[in-house]
Amino acid sequence: MTDLAQSQVPPGHYGGTRRDFLILTAGAMAGIGAAVAIWPFIDSLNPARDTLALSTTEVDLSPVQVGQRLTVAWRGKPIFIDHRPPEEIKAAQEVDVSSLRDPQPDSARVKKPEWLVMIGVCTHLGCIPLGNKLGDDRGPYGGWFCPCHGSIYDTSGRIRQGPAPLNLVVPPYEFTSDTAIKIG
Repeated sequence: MTDLAQSQVPPGHYGGTRRDFLILTAGAMAGIGAAVAIWPFIDSLNPARDTLALSTTEVDLSPVQVGQRLTVAWRGKPIFIDHRPPEEIKAAQEVDVSSLRDPQPDSARVKKPEWLVMIGVCTHLGCIPLGNKLGDDRGPYGGWFCPCHGSIYDTSGRIRQGPAPLNLVVPPYEFTSDTAIKIG
């Protein structure tokens, strides 16, 4: 074809060559090959099955009596579950929140007043407070006591005395029935 004939290609008609087709096809194949080669690396960034299995914990609360405390593990941390009697609930609700170091009402820390669920790790240096076992020192507020540095928590897990800067952390949880919770 002469230069004059090539310049007179009708509009909307592409005068592509075989070379253009081969370059386009090779580029597409290279892109697909790169995606196939990189997929195992991308997939390896997903959490392992054993990690996913630990991401949630289901707890049957039916055997826990009023006044009894339970410790379960979630993500390698102790979770304190307290089936609070009415006097503990009343004591936790009557606290003047403005007098607390980390002001938080009891209603913001529980989904049902009779059940308190918290991560059992002191917010000072990561110790495990006492108070979940029968006979443990619960401190003057009837909650939890960290003997390492003297942090004292009340019946809602709020810091009342000692060096801990924050209340015991409430993990994400939900009631799946009246007698079961899912943590995580």
